[in-house]
Amino acid sequence: MATIPSLSARLNPPLQGREAITDAITRFLVGLDTDDKTLFESAFTETASLNINGSVTEGLPALITGCYDRIGKLDTTHFLTNVRINLEEGGKKANATASALSQHYRPGEGMVGGKDALLVGSLYWVELVKDESGGEREGEFWRIQHFILKSTWADGPWAVLAPPA
Repeated sequence: MATIPSLSARLNPPLQGREAITDAITRFLVGLDTDDKTLFESAFTETASLNINGSVTEGLPALITGCYDRIGKLDTTHFLTNVRINLEEGGKKANATASALSQHYRPGEGMVGGKDALLVGSLYWVELVKDESGGEREGEFWRIQHFILKSTWADGPWAVLAPPA
């Protein structure tokens, strides 16, 4: 199924404050939903970790293999809400919490009736760091250092997430 294009990682006008922090999480999720590897990668530091229900993946290359290559190929959408942000260490680090819904279908099955789907409700805890490599004219740019996802409920078979046989 063809996907719509996603926007670049750096938006115009540049983002600031809490909006820029939320955008890092959004880049992660939209990167998955639109199968945009560049956008997905822009959301993380090189040493980032992703903890999904106790299964931890560390380092950007492993995140690409374990998360992006697996979920980005699915017919999927993520909805993020209830985002709360706390700034720390002089505005260079932040923590965020959020609630999320994710709907997953196997590749090519999202628009086909009667196929298996997995709908998951989750809570997120995110530790972020400010990336100051772009300079002031580029606005604030944040990256995820640690991401913890705890699923609180699910409807449908988890097998939808399994790689094709």
